[in-house]
Amino acid sequence: MDDQAVTANSGFCESTADFRSEVRENYLLAGKVRLLQPTRGFRSGLDAVFLAAAVPAEAGDRVHEAGSGAGAGALCVAARVDHSLVTGIELQPRMTTLAETNAGLNEFSDRVRFHTGDITDPPQEILAAEPFDHVMMNPPYQEHGKARMSPARETHLSRMEESGTLEDWIDYGLAVLKSQGSISIVHRADRLDDVLACLRNRAGEIAVYPLWPGEGKTAKRVVVRARKGVRSRLRMLPGMVLHGPDGKYTDAAQQILRGLSGLPL
Repeated sequence: MDDQAVTANSGFCESTADFRSEVRENYLLAGKVRLLQPTRGFRSGLDAVFLAAAVPAEAGDRVHEAGSGAGAGALCVAARVDHSLVTGIELQPRMTTLAETNAGLNEFSDRVRFHTGDITDPPQEILAAEPFDHVMMNPPYQEHGKARMSPARETHLSRMEESGTLEDWIDYGLAVLKSQGSISIVHRADRLDDVLACLRNRAGEIAVYPLWPGEGKTAKRVVVRARKGVRSRLRMLPGMVLHGPDGKYTDAAQQILRGLSGLPL
């Protein structure tokens, strides 16, 4: 489907009036998820969809997303897994407001909730809640001070570790996760060793799933899934080739992008 430009005065909830610029309506999972995102700054896409597909949730499970942004990943889980209960925590209040709006657009407000908060100092309502069955996260990819700062504040916060290191993110995820629950992470392939170091001796049954841009090309992203408090050897999986020689998504990638299946982890 084509994107549609939607202004802040076009009928969604009044609390989004502080968005001065336009937002754009995108569709994920072949139209199953409607997603309003700012036209400027960071926007979720492929990574959020593949992250959501990695979560092994079942009906009735409680899923938590750290760094939920406009809600793309959380809403993809809710759309794929009927009766799942999903919450998110997001540092930027404007994005939390937009995520709540997106939950309403998709008629998920009864089972998808978003909170504004910092993963290094999370709100008490999350800490006091029952531990989650599954945690998912797409932490900022750039280490603090090792990349150029984006002039757009929201983009900078989404891409660079400013409020917490990768270790802080994984510490938070494991802290709110129940014993033997799953944690799913999507990150840059060249930081896989950092992700594994943070999980070492704390989670097991680790599965590493590379996402190859094309046949014979170096992976740029990896999905990592592990279980808290479980001991077993790491599994390096074949992963998935995303694009064929013609540049189109492969059949396997289409299965994920259309929400027809989860990742085979």
